[in-house]
Amino acid sequence: MLNIDWSLVFNWQMLFKAFLIGGLICVIGQILIDKTKLTSARILVVFVTTGVILGGLGIYKYLVEFAGAGATVPLTGFGYNLAKGAIEGVKSYGLLGAFTGGIKNAAGGIAAAIFFGYIASLIAKPKMKKQ
Repeated sequence: MLNIDWSLVFNWQMLFKAFLIGGLICVIGQILIDKTKLTSARILVVFVTTGVILGGLGIYKYLVEFAGAGATVPLTGFGYNLAKGAIEGVKSYGLLGAFTGGIKNAAGGIAAAIFFGYIASLIAKPKMKKQ
């Protein structure tokens, strides 16, 4: 029988922080859906752009250090990842790195979004939001 020290497997404090921050980001998204006439696509752009801006300013990294996956998994984390990659690209390759670095850094997320978006399009029946 294996003796597993579950405190080493699960960091409950980090799980709580990830749940708290990820949940707050989702609450903001739900408020935008319920209280505005913004479409889902526009809300997506707002979240990604916010992540890029906060990442470019060096603010979002503190949220990532605090909440881990709770800050990197939502759309703001994708924007942060793009900004981080662009900054690293500029340091390595100059101006061209600003265009390629973000894509290289976020390639896994982009591929997953395309794949799962396609699967969702096969299953779902989208409806327009009432104006």
